[in-house]
Amino acid sequence: MDRSDWVSAATTDIGTVRKVNEDDCLEAPEVGMWCVADGMGGHEKGDVASRMIVDYLNCLNSPEFYPLTTLQITERLRSVNTRLVEMGRMLPESSVIGSTVVVLLFDDEQAHCIWAGDSRIYRLRDGSFKQLTRDHSQVEEMVEAGLLTPEEAEVHPSANVITRAVGANAHLELDVVSADLKPGDQFLLCSDGLNKVLTDNEIAEMIRVCALNSTTDNLIERALERQARDNVTAILVQFKGGISDHQSNTDPLHSTQPLDDTLPLRR
Repeated sequence: MDRSDWVSAATTDIGTVRKVNEDDCLEAPEVGMWCVADGMGGHEKGDVASRMIVDYLNCLNSPEFYPLTTLQITERLRSVNTRLVEMGRMLPESSVIGSTVVVLLFDDEQAHCIWAGDSRIYRLRDGSFKQLTRDHSQVEEMVEAGLLTPEEAEVHPSANVITRAVGANAHLELDVVSADLKPGDQFLLCSDGLNKVLTDNEIAEMIRVCALNSTTDNLIERALERQARDNVTAILVQFKGGISDHQSNTDPLHSTQPLDDTLPLRR
């Protein structure tokens, strides 16, 4: 696949309250990789954690490595996890230095989502907007158990408690899902600072009507108008073509990693 088959744009902002932007992001179109990392604001050095994730992944940002595999990504993230856990143990009371992460990876046939935490990847295809990732959070588990509605989860006191993050535990559990690629597909990676103040319908409509190179700026601007209290980051990736004729346009999302509970973390 030719790397000219996709284009992207990224924007990040400190938001209206925080003094430090603990979000970080990576655009690596030469290897078909994009990443958003959201440092855990309630813990030590969230900006260090998100920057380390981006730096470790950026080591793979060379055309000679294309196509990357999900295994290469998970290995890099687990290396970051080990380092962050070690750093945390050196702090008073063994503090957590952590960050959520979400990675979008293209190869010659598919799009792959690799993540831990509540940063998200959405896909807009033929007008239909779909969340491809599943939040690793207490309220998401309660929604799946039928204890909360999605609307109740948004305002629940535990809405900011996540159950997975890079740097939170000695062993990092990552989820991986893969899907086919169809020309015209658009993928949005974002930190929760965006979807906490904009609804999925609002986000989808802005992607539909705005040019790609201005969409992320417009999304961040709208979030700031809503007085986004958290850092806000968005990357929009469009797949333009290059799919062989024999590939299906169906949408088989399949997970290659089982879910596993970890200790709750308050962001």
